[in-house]
Amino acid sequence: MTNHKRIFVLFILMLLVLAGCEDSSPSSRTALFKKVDPAPLTITKNPDQLEQILVDQVKEEASSVKSIYDVAVIKGEKEILVAYKVKHMSRFRMKGIESDLNKILSDKFPDHTFTVSSDYKIFLEAIRLGDKMKKPDFSEKKADKQLKKIISLTNELT
Repeated sequence: MTNHKRIFVLFILMLLVLAGCEDSSPSSRTALFKKVDPAPLTITKNPDQLEQILVDQVKEEASSVKSIYDVAVIKGEKEILVAYKVKHMSRFRMKGIESDLNKILSDKFPDHTFTVSSDYKIFLEAIRLGDKMKKPDFSEKKADKQLKKIISLTNELT
């Protein structure tokens, strides 16, 4: 083999190795670039109908805000995480949007505690948690622990 062929083969092998090292799921890979529209989730594997209705309504309320275009909702034991993405031209009003959303959710659902974040990292972590929760071997305990970690991250960022 000539030297050029060896380099080409080595390059192809390196690409294959690097592509095999990717551990992200398909939805989390594209979550920052386009609208993913994840289904609202609960930590419990088999949520009752009221829990599912609650997370659906929370997502609907958050999505109804004009400046928001993608929302991820995850309900834990005690808190509900609402991570969202803001339209590009509305990024100047992010604090106002967050306070408006907090007010809307706390008025509509006064019995629940919400953690609201427009941070891309939090949104991405919520998508990743949702992907992990779909696996049958991922327990509710692990999911709740991961959700608490994401919520503590949110509190650190503010």
